[in-house]
Amino acid sequence: MKRFWMVLLSLGLVMAFSVSAFAVDVKVSADYYVGGLYLNKVNVNSTDSVTVLFPADPTVKPPSVRYLPSDISTAFFYQRLRVGTDFIVSPGLKLVTRFDALERIWGGARSNVWQVNATEPTMSAGTRAESENIAFDVAYIDYTSPIGKFEVGYMPDSTWGTVFGNDSTGPTVGLIKWSAPVGPVILLANFAKLADNSSSAVSTQSWYWYNNVMANKTDRDTDSYRAGFIYPFKNEKANGQAGALFIYSRDASNRGRANWVMPFPGAYGQLAFLSRSYKIMPYFKANIGPVALQGEINYQWGDAVSAEYGVPFTNSDKRIDSLSAFLDATAKFGMFTVGGTFAYVQGDDNIMDGVVHDANTGGIDFNPCLLMFNYDTVQYWIGGINGWNLPGLNTTSVGGPMKNAWFLQGRVGASPTPKLDLLASLSWATADKKPEIAPYSGVHFPNGGYGFEIDLTGTYKITNNLSYMLGAGYLFTGDYFKGYGVPGMDVQDDFILINKLTLSF
Repeated sequence: MKRFWMVLLSLGLVMAFSVSAFAVDVKVSADYYVGGLYLNKVNVNSTDSVTVLFPADPTVKPPSVRYLPSDISTAFFYQRLRVGTDFIVSPGLKLVTRFDALERIWGGARSNVWQVNATEPTMSAGTRAESENIAFDVAYIDYTSPIGKFEVGYMPDSTWGTVFGNDSTGPTVGLIKWSAPVGPVILLANFAKLADNSSSAVSTQSWYWYNNVMANKTDRDTDSYRAGFIYPFKNEKANGQAGALFIYSRDASNRGRANWVMPFPGAYGQLAFLSRSYKIMPYFKANIGPVALQGEINYQWGDAVSAEYGVPFTNSDKRIDSLSAFLDATAKFGMFTVGGTFAYVQGDDNIMDGVVHDANTGGIDFNPCLLMFNYDTVQYWIGGINGWNLPGLNTTSVGGPMKNAWFLQGRVGASPTPKLDLLASLSWATADKKPEIAPYSGVHFPNGGYGFEIDLTGTYKITNNLSYMLGAGYLFTGDYFKGYGVPGMDVQDDFILINKLTLSF
């Protein structure tokens, strides 16, 4: 019997060393944060008010009335776990995955996607309810071939150039990406499926009547085609990169709708139309001695609304003409840093004319302040901070992303020890255009100033992977948030205190 087992063991060893390995290398990375915050006022109105919230599609969710008391603060703890796993099959081939888990407020209410005020998913491919438990939002193949690098699957989108205008922390999308070095430049091209309304086993079974209508039509998808280049450079005086990306997007999700009678010229209702937009996005990043510079311009044009069926009134067709720009500089001198940021996002003071000027935003990745234009905390976790609004028109929200704004910021920082970083900033913003009080009113907000904000943050590196951040932001609220300026509609200043523990590996 012993001889039998020795022979069997020998055969097993021979087989083990003779066949290819069944396992693959696995690389795991993760980010976990837990934070606590205190916000002094959930809105900047000096007296109580009421607003009406209109969802994107009122046939699915009805409008709701929200009471906005002027003396309510909020405080809570919140957390998120994000785990990425790369399955490395060979040196040039891997499967990349990622999931979010336990993204919730400690002891807080769980989200419900069917409730009237439900927040739509904005920072994951999963719904908010799924992310409160576990939601996979990334799965794609990464293959480096002799003719370039291919990435195919669900992955973060809008990761171009600088942080300005990017939405990489938003929902992932289905992408086919290719890139390859050609001489001194890197060429790239990709295709994104942003929305699919084809008839399928899922869409035709949806109890949303809206989705069933979509599934009964052909050519209702939203697609995006991109091409661009990146030019890396390095010499004895400077190093960095520059590039440009061209985007063509076609949104057919509103084609073939029933052409209902419009209540007034320019109203869309169930208007059947096609949207086609073009966007050019040049950028640069450069390090010159102790100074780091970066900048980006986004210009978008095309047809926001190209009506079908010969709509019989004016102003149905709408074209796009929208500009945004960003410039940032940071200089390091020993333990001290100084820096400044300029940003511009075009606004629109007449939403009912034939041109859309506010198609661009600063993106949800761009969070220059703790309060103003902040998305990741103010908008996503707090739910926004409102000023005075006409019912249904949330035109005076403090949070992000940045829209309709001229923005300036100055920063001063210090690192008294290798583990401690301190930063102070002063920011100012004003509206590019003062919105109309109501469509066709011809009367605009009397004031455009968003105000000033002072932010102080300190980050201490406990270990190489664990850090603790403590911050405070104070907003000297501008008169823009008084809305349409009726006497008695005053505003109050606001402030936030925040601390966050972050583990990354």
